[in-house]
Amino acid sequence: MKQLRLGVLAGLFVVAGVLSWAVARLWDSVSTLPSVPLAAPIVLGVIAVVLLATGLSIRARLRAQRERRPGAKGVEPLMAARAVVFGQASALVAALVCGMYGGTGVYLLSYLDVPPRRDQAIYAGFSVLAGIAVVAAALFLERVCKLPDDEDDTTAPVT
Repeated sequence: MKQLRLGVLAGLFVVAGVLSWAVARLWDSVSTLPSVPLAAPIVLGVIAVVLLATGLSIRARLRAQRERRPGAKGVEPLMAARAVVFGQASALVAALVCGMYGGTGVYLLSYLDVPPRRDQAIYAGFSVLAGIAVVAAALFLERVCKLPDDEDDTTAPVT
């Protein structure tokens, strides 16, 4: 499995943000701009908490296993792989959603004198922060589940 790259996530964020800003401008000139849901930062925050809790749990189990504590439960490789895939998928989607709400929020900054638009800009800002928390928690989870590199590459293969 390949590791997530911050450049890819940042690229997704920027592209989604620019497209969202352009669509928000166009949509608002033709019709009424759809609102940013209040649930967006809440859902992203819950995902970030789940990813962080999973990472902390796996890290504690791996530490207990390394220290050979009595009764320590190991981490099944398939469970760790599923956790990493969940984290990577969450980070990719969060980067897109974060960019989308970021672009909409940037567009709404010019309408802060209108109370409903100000509320929408605040929701968009909190969504961006929660999306960043999802990406950070996913990268932490990926780091926790990373296998140690093989340092014994000097041995010749047996023929």
